[in-house]
Amino acid sequence: MAAITVRNLSDETHRALKARAARHGRSTEGEVRAILDAAVEPAGRVRLGSLLADIGADVGGVDLDVTRSTEPHEPLDLT
Repeated sequence: MAAITVRNLSDETHRALKARAARHGRSTEGEVRAILDAAVEPAGRVRLGSLLADIGADVGGVDLDVTRSTEPHEPLDLT
């Protein structure tokens, strides 16, 4: 993974980052990563669930008759 160093960060900005990180339950470094990730995420990014809901709406909606089984099942053996 890439790393960067931010020099000459004001004490006020550093304190604000630490406080914001604490509110979000993250480290200061984790908070900076979250801020940077949000800053570069494409604004018009379409999520898969939204896309599928739009497709369903375009065809007049989908009515699924789904019933869940209440029967107990054996756990899957992955060995």
